[in-house]
Amino acid sequence: MFLHRIHLNPRCREARRDLADPYQLHSSLCRAFSDPAIKCAEGEFLWRLEPERDHAGYPCILIQSRSIPDWTSIGVKGWLAKVDPPIDLKSSLRFDSLEVGHRFRFRLRANPCVTRAGKRLGLLKLKEQEKWIERKGRQHGFSLSRRTSFGLSESPQRQINVRVSQEQMLRGIRHSGNVIRVFSVLYDGILTVIDPDNFKDALQTGIGHGKTMGLGLLSVAPIS
Repeated sequence: MFLHRIHLNPRCREARRDLADPYQLHSSLCRAFSDPAIKCAEGEFLWRLEPERDHAGYPCILIQSRSIPDWTSIGVKGWLAKVDPPIDLKSSLRFDSLEVGHRFRFRLRANPCVTRAGKRLGLLKLKEQEKWIERKGRQHGFSLSRRTSFGLSESPQRQINVRVSQEQMLRGIRHSGNVIRVFSVLYDGILTVIDPDNFKDALQTGIGHGKTMGLGLLSVAPIS
């Protein structure tokens, strides 16, 4: 499992198109991971357009993959401004020694939603979004809870180590011309591992829906 950071060149027309349309950006990234004549394997990679730009002002994309990509297969001159060296995540995160209680800083851009009458609806209220990530955490082997505090009434107030920001409706256009719309938010915070096996699965396969739109990548950094 490898982590890559690439920097796109906004002066390139195709790069600007991809930055404006996450579905098209996913299609461009697929070319680096599969032969043009073969459909990109599901789960081959996860990705996220980062909210920050690098020191030169270039947009950054974080990509996690099963294999090392061939960036020349993107096939567009000037699309890439810079490629950072890949990181072996299983080694850097010490996968074989993950234990209950290990803590990490994390970032996740996701689609907090609920299904009603067969339709997937985005959760727009902050409390709903927080409950969604807490529930997903329990499903995927981590906890966001921190020590209980007391308010003026001395009643316990449980808090979570997460900040929710960047609510937005992502819009993409399929090759057929059909429009895709996916609600997304950005989660940043601190998590504690409660089930190492489920946690490792979440790191490898992602969380929630909308992965072709740049959602679901759980990126973490150990807290020493």
